[in-house]
Amino acid sequence: MSATQDGQQTSSEQQEMPLIEHLLELRNRLLKMVLAVIICFAVIYPFANELYLLLSQPLRELLPVGQTMIATDITSPFFAPLKLALVLAVFVAIPIILYQLWSFVAPGLYAHEKRLAFPLLFTSVLLFYAGAAFAYFVVFPLVFGFFTAIGPEGIVELPDISSYLNFVLKMFFAFGIAFEIPIATVLLILTGATTPQDLAAKRPYVVVACFIIGMLLTPPDIISQTLLAVPMWILFEFGIIFGRLAYRERAEADGEEPEA
Repeated sequence: MSATQDGQQTSSEQQEMPLIEHLLELRNRLLKMVLAVIICFAVIYPFANELYLLLSQPLRELLPVGQTMIATDITSPFFAPLKLALVLAVFVAIPIILYQLWSFVAPGLYAHEKRLAFPLLFTSVLLFYAGAAFAYFVVFPLVFGFFTAIGPEGIVELPDISSYLNFVLKMFFAFGIAFEIPIATVLLILTGATTPQDLAAKRPYVVVACFIIGMLLTPPDIISQTLLAVPMWILFEFGIIFGRLAYRERAEADGEEPEA
C-alpha cells in the first residue's frame, strides 16, 4: 500500500472515530435510560393495584353507593395495572432520562448555552409534574363530577378500568405538555425565532388557539376545555415575562440595545 493510501486511510479513521465514539456514547446513554425505567418499573409494579385504586379515587368517590368500576375484558385486571406501572416508571425516570440527554449534548454546547439549558430542563420537568398534579387534583374531580351528575336518571354508571386508564393518561399528557408553554416561549425567544413584543402582539390569536387545543385534547365539555385553555393562556403570559428577561440579558451580553 502506498504512502498516499496510508495517509488517506489514517485521515478516514480520524474522521470516523469521533462519529463512532458519539454513537457509542449515545448507546450507553440510551441503555442507562432504559435501565432507569426498568428499575423504576420493578419498584412500582408490586404496588400497581394500590396505585390504580389511588388513580381511580377521584371517580370512585363520585359513584353512587354500591356501584364500582368493572372490567369488560378478561385480561383488563392484569394489563391495566401493568400499563399504569410502566407509564409511572417512565414518569418517575424522567429526571434521569433528561439528565442522560443533557450529559450527551452538554459537551457540544457553549458556556452561555449550558447556563440556560440545565435550568430549562429542570424547570420543564417540574412543569410537567405540575401539569399532571393539576389534572389529578383540580380537573378530575370537576370533570368526573360533571359527567356523573348529568347522566339520565335510571342509568347505572359502571366505568371500565381500561377506558378510565386511557382517559386519565391522555389527560396527564395533555396537561403535562400544556404546562411546558413557558419553556417553549422562552426557547422561541432565545433562538431568535420571535421576540417578546411579537408574541405579545399575537396574544388574541394565542388565546383562541388555547381554547381550540383545549377542545381537541379534552372531553367534549366546557369545564375540562376551560381548565386546560385558561392555564395555557396564563402560562403563555409567564413565558413572555421570563422571555423578556432572557431577551434583555442576551441583548446586553451581545452589546445590543434591548427593545422596549
